[in-house]
Amino acid sequence: QRGHRVTVIGIEDSGAKAEAAGLGFSAIAPTEYPLGYTKEVFAKLGSLTGLSAVQFTVKSIIEGAKIILDHAPEIIKNRGVEALLVDQATCEGGTVAEYCNIPFISVCSAIMLNEEFAVPPCVTNWNYDPSWRGILRNRFGYFAMGFGKRPLLKTINSYRRQWGLQSYLNIDETYSQLAQICQQPKEFEFPRQKLPATFYFTGSFNNPQSREPAAFPYDQLTGQPLIYASLGTLQNRLLSIFESMIAACKDLDVQLVIALGGGLDPNSLAESAAGTNTIVVGYAPQLELLQKADLTITHAGMNTALESLSNGVPMVAIPITNDQPAVAARIVWTGTGEAIAPNQITVPKLKKTILQVLKNNSYKENALKLKQSIQQAGGQKRAADIIEQAIAL
Repeated sequence: QRGHRVTVIGIEDSGAKAEAAGLGFSAIAPTEYPLGYTKEVFAKLGSLTGLSAVQFTVKSIIEGAKIILDHAPEIIKNRGVEALLVDQATCEGGTVAEYCNIPFISVCSAIMLNEEFAVPPCVTNWNYDPSWRGILRNRFGYFAMGFGKRPLLKTINSYRRQWGLQSYLNIDETYSQLAQICQQPKEFEFPRQKLPATFYFTGSFNNPQSREPAAFPYDQLTGQPLIYASLGTLQNRLLSIFESMIAACKDLDVQLVIALGGGLDPNSLAESAAGTNTIVVGYAPQLELLQKADLTITHAGMNTALESLSNGVPMVAIPITNDQPAVAARIVWTGTGEAIAPNQITVPKLKKTILQVLKNNSYKENALKLKQSIQQAGGQKRAADIIEQAIAL
């Protein structure tokens, strides 16, 4: 909107969304990543949890890094790209920028990944503990994570040596020195002391105008307290968890809306939902429903967590894998909700937790405080200001 030409470089499946948002698009390695690849990967990932899901993700990240390092420079050259915005999790992006001799900005679209011994690793559900015990625990966690990162760092450094660039010693060196932009508000992050001066908390980047519309039977809403439930679009094939949600809410004076995210057919829950005050859909207009919701049951993906907090909605988190346990830990730490591990879910426990968050006003009050923090953080406008200033466009 400020007159810059913006191009998304991604796999073929990203094209429709990029263009719907009014952005240019260049497909990377369409032969290796043909149309429908994302659905195939999500189908595999959707049936995994815990360590197996993390291992699958790491393998996919390394394969993706090689593809980007092999193909992105040519696209950047042909498109006349003058600066890059690089997802912080796409650690190879900065190397591509250096090779192409253009500036880049790191963007934290999920949880911030910067390592700091006072803060638990980004894949754990550990709470903030600044005592020596907590710091020692964190050190062991980072040490273990280092083994998982070694293959990725080795891959990136092999290209850097080929391209005459200095090797990285750790993943944190892959982030931009010009600016690192995070969509968490500062208040939704554990206390930090060692962030670079160029790190900025700007709040959510969410843009309702770029969201694909989804039909919804609004006429079926009863006006009862509304619980919106979604496990995102990745690990959304866990039928038993959705069935537990329905059973837990069955006798409560609430209405439950479950959005399956395309992972399951709504008919798969028809029997469980029969006779209950539950609406089950494949996709839902999440932003619109959160404006009406009293509670969100979420996998603790960063986007859903921030969208809930942007509407002052407290949460019950059921973190499944990757950074979700860490997001859930921040939900608990900020007093904006409670968390239950998937393997600990029982109908009585889930029901008790739902009632706890709904009935205790402190969760709502804390969610409203985070809503205000997000509003004051600046959002897309501040992020755009920082980008323009950092790369002097």
